[in-house]
Amino acid sequence: MMRILTLGGALLFLAACVTATPYGPADGASGYGFSEQQIEQGRFRITFRGNSSTSRETVENSLLFRAAELTVQQGFDYFVVEERDTEARTSYSGAGGPAFYGRYGYGHPFHRPRYAFPYYAYGFGWGYPYDSYTREITRYSAIAFVTMHRGEKPDDNPRAFDARDVIDNLGPVVLGPPQAAGY
Repeated sequence: MMRILTLGGALLFLAACVTATPYGPADGASGYGFSEQQIEQGRFRITFRGNSSTSRETVENSLLFRAAELTVQQGFDYFVVEERDTEARTSYSGAGGPAFYGRYGYGHPFHRPRYAFPYYAYGFGWGYPYDSYTREITRYSAIAFVTMHRGEKPDDNPRAFDARDVIDNLGPVVLGPPQAAGY
């Protein structure tokens, strides 16, 4: 029974690890999510950091959505992205060692083995490269310096975004369906 509980806990932990970073403020433990710092009146540095299951597109959409949300909260109508950058941090995780312990056989491990793979996989690993692997892990972070303005967005500035249009268009992408997000 203890093995089942341990396995269930491990599966829940892994399931939590493989979900993309949800839209929300960065928490202290992982640092994933959005954060902002006011530089001066109407000027902010906004960051969104995603975990290894969060795509670059999701990170960038979440950053733009936060900029729009913050613009409206501050009483402005549109924002201009003065500078922006998205960086990818790639690391590699490896594991090795035998994949199985004991021997291959059919039936219970205490019975005389009958070598009939794949019926019972109790034995030593297959050997290199099957008992070791390397996994590439990429995490994206996006940062932008934005200025916020009142009035109508200028049509001749491609770095200018109407905050309410961004919220309407990216809200379903970033937050999910309106009924699920409560937005």
